[in-house]
Amino acid sequence: MLAVRIFPVLLVILCCFSLKSFAEDEYQTVDVAEPYLEFRTGPGRGYPVFFVVEQGERIEILKRKTEWFKVRNAKGQEGWASRAQMEMTLDGSGEQVAFTEPRFDDFSSRSWEGGVATGDFGGAAVNSMYVGYLFTPNLSTELWASQVLGDFSQIMIADLNIVHQPFPHWRISPFFTLGTGAAFIKPKATLVNEDNRVEEAVHYGLGVRWYMTNRYFIRMEYKDYVVFTDRDENEEAEEWKIGLSVFF
Repeated sequence: MLAVRIFPVLLVILCCFSLKSFAEDEYQTVDVAEPYLEFRTGPGRGYPVFFVVEQGERIEILKRKTEWFKVRNAKGQEGWASRAQMEMTLDGSGEQVAFTEPRFDDFSSRSWEGGVATGDFGGAAVNSMYVGYLFTPNLSTELWASQVLGDFSQIMIADLNIVHQPFPHWRISPFFTLGTGAAFIKPKATLVNEDNRVEEAVHYGLGVRWYMTNRYFIRMEYKDYVVFTDRDENEEAEEWKIGLSVFF
């Protein structure tokens, strides 16, 4: 029951740290040196040009997606510019801007991630898959679906998590997670007088990511679950998992 009592407190602390990180983000600014710079509606040449920034104007770089940059001008208009055009801009000292190739720690180019994992849930085998969205380099939300294959029942778990990563630029990077969801419990046919049940669940956990390339990473994590039941006491279970994830 300790997990239930500390869950709201940890959630508030995690969100405060994440919002602080978001507020401290600073955007790089550059000056247009060529006669014009094109704003497209999306990150690719297949997207139409809808606006042109003229020479001498200053723009902010909001994020990067491979060879394209999301930028904003002084009037607040946002669009996507190619790397070729961005490399013709000037920085604050009047030098031509040079952009490095994306690396594992270039979180500004990432919005979504997904992966699969396998492990142990309370002594039973568990297989999971998830998709996540990154709000900031430190804060993301994830939707998980897991199948637990127990001796006496089969359990499907759906979770919605908040994940805080305090050191996102480390190649081996720890993280903390809090979440809530539901457990759909189906007893094996050999048991009598047992009905299917849907129980609420909460969890907290921690883990580590090991970035192998710019897109792929191995994820290892531990979660402590509390399942609320209508019986005399709630049920608790520990989960250990390891899996492979990808950014896209």
